[in-house]
Order: sequence, then structure tokens, then C-alpha cells
Amino acid sequence: MLNIYKDRNQEIDELKKEIDKYRPFDKKLIHQLQEYYRIGFVYTSNAIEGNSLTESETKVIIEDGLTIGGKSIREHNEALGHSDAYTFLEELASYKEITEEDILKLHRLFYFRIDENKAGKYRTEQFFISGTDYLPPNYRDVPKLMKKFVDLMPSLKKSLHPVQYAAKLHETIATIHPFIDGNGRTARLVMNLALLQAGYPIAVIAPILRSDYIYAIKLANKGNLETFYSFISNVEYESTKDYIRLLKYYFLS
Repeated sequence: MLNIYKDRNQEIDELKKEIDKYRPFDKKLIHQLQEYYRIGFVYTSNAIEGNSLTESETKVIIEDGLTIGGKSIREHNEALGHSDAYTFLEELASYKEITEEDILKLHRLFYFRIDENKAGKYRTEQFFISGTDYLPPNYRDVPKLMKKFVDLMPSLKKSLHPVQYAAKLHETIATIHPFIDGNGRTARLVMNLALLQAGYPIAVIAPILRSDYIYAIKLANKGNLETFYSFISNVEYESTKDYIRLLKYYFLS
């Protein structure tokens, strides 16, 4: 299993070289890519957590400011908040590092419409995660664990392949579960921020892969990281191929 994701990451690097041949991108292309991935990422990331909005409904809410009949206020707020967090993610893409403040702000932007008092703040209570026997760390340990994690990030970045590093960030946040809610979405935001900072396309996890994704996370919570790394590498591989498809279409016009 270890060699599988390492081999896949090498294939991703070859695809990235193809992407780099098209650089630098003009402003029009950058804008189109940002909006394309904003809608796709917000839709898929929310859908994985049970949000019933379709991709087209997500687009209407974010771009047109309209409401969708029959959909809950929370689902609308998840789309708008996730879009705000994605905007901040794009702003951070040109930076070299990710800070603890960045992680907290990503959560705050996503969550403040849902619960302003808990947005961008570590949890202050114990809770169980439904659908798994994994028990998150005691809430009293969360600030210490997050600080230790952030302090370790520079050395992880140096020692791991960028895709594996991004997956490691996701896995660690999901394991610590630092927030009362929105941990999965925050983990995916941070993972994709790391990918963008390294010059890779974001990894879009399609809702059809939800069961495989959750299974890989459960194994990672128990210390089996290889399955999760392989899952993320495969997702990034497919996302990178799709990115190249968009570039080829754009430059044919």
C-alpha cells in the first residue's frame, strides 16, 4: 500500500509538469478556474457532510444570492460560509506556510452564520462522533494538540511529498477534531490550501466516494495512514487530470 500512493504521487508530479507548461495563466483564466473550483469544492465538501443542495443550487445561492425552496436555512448558510472560506483560501495560496490563525479563520468564515459564538473557536466540551467508535481527545487537550501540530508542520512539509503532506494535515485535524462541528470541512480546506501553496490543483472528493472516504478516515484515526494517503493521492490524481482537461479546452479557444 505504501508504494501505491508513492507511485501515484509520482504520476501526479508528471501531470503537474504538464500544467506548468501553460503558466503563467492570464487573469481571465485564473478567475474562471477560481469560480469553477469554488462551486465544485463547496458543493462536494458540503454534500459529503449531508448537505442536500445540488451543484446547480449551490451555484445559484453563491453567485446569484437566491434561496432554494425546500432547502433549510442551515444548508444555505453552509454554502455561503464555505464560499467565504474558499475566498480566504485563495488569498492564502500565495503564502508559504499555514498558521494556527489561518486554520481558526477558515473555520470561523465557514461556521459563523451557523453559530457565531463557536465559529473559529476550539471546542469546550466532550462529544461522540456518530458512525465510528473513535473517541476524540479530551477538549482540554485540544489547544495544546493543535499548537504542537502547527509547530510540527514545517518539518512535515520538508520531509513529505506535497500531496502526502496535505493528506497528513487533513488526517491530523480530523483526528484531533478541534471544533464542535465543521471539522471535516475545515480539514479539507486546510488540505487544499497546502496543495495550492505547493502549486497543485485542489483535491475534489466527489460525493460518490463518501463511503470510501469515511472508511479511510476511520482507519487513519486508528493509525492506518497508508489507506488514507492512497485515497487522497487517487483523488488528487483525478482532480489534476480534470484540471488539465480545463486548460486544454481553454487554450483551444
